[in-house]
Amino acid sequence: MSGLRVVPAWRHGQERLYVCLTDGRNIAWYDREAGRVNLLSEERRDDVLETLRPFLTGPVTIGPPPVPTPAELARLSLHPDDDLAPNRPGEALLVALDRDPGPAHRLRPDPRRRALTAEQTVGDALDRLDGAGWHALHSVPLPGGDRLHHLLIGPGGLFCVHSLYARKQKVLVADPMITLGRRDPRPLLRRLRADADRASYALTAEVRPVLALTEPADVTLTAPPREVHILRDRDLDTLSRLGGVLKPADVEALHAMARDRNTWGRV
Repeated sequence: MSGLRVVPAWRHGQERLYVCLTDGRNIAWYDREAGRVNLLSEERRDDVLETLRPFLTGPVTIGPPPVPTPAELARLSLHPDDDLAPNRPGEALLVALDRDPGPAHRLRPDPRRRALTAEQTVGDALDRLDGAGWHALHSVPLPGGDRLHHLLIGPGGLFCVHSLYARKQKVLVADPMITLGRRDPRPLLRRLRADADRASYALTAEVRPVLALTEPADVTLTAPPREVHILRDRDLDTLSRLGGVLKPADVEALHAMARDRNTWGRV
């Protein structure tokens, strides 16, 4: 008996199978997507492969962990308080609701909870693109108390995504106005374009605005909106089919830059 055990875990949206000693220390991990077994010690090579044998699929390469790229080293150097990557979808709303949950009984639902549902729905959809070479950041703070709901970075470029709760409501888009049901129209597209401009300035790269509608009953556009993609939450995966804009190294470099809170202090 080798005394080794396999512990599955998720890292950056991808599954890894860690091989652990009895005291919990990792001595290797299997990255199934990359088809690679990373060994921290050659001494236990045979034991590690025997332990992982039931989990291996297809050909694999075996060796020490790859040398970190400059982007990975930049992420490792971030202070935890400055790293935005751990932010959950709707992070700012979750914190606000935790501090002030509001009255227990309301005549109308708390609008913050509907907004939170929208951000979580859209955020989960964006996080599922991670394996396709994309990275999503959530609740990116901007000076003045503003924030980007989501920032998506990948082969198809950079996208500033704004979530809007529209469940079972008709949506009318008359640029720059957005009308939900019988509510008064709001110049939401003007704000979204301004947010994208601020993100472009911070990252010194083009950022395109996206309005993500959660479960609308119907969407009517009086004319194609200028520069803004309007998508239902179920259609956000279409962004993953865009490509030809950024190379993988550029994606990683921009992600490392965007996840640093200090990047956003000057916009």
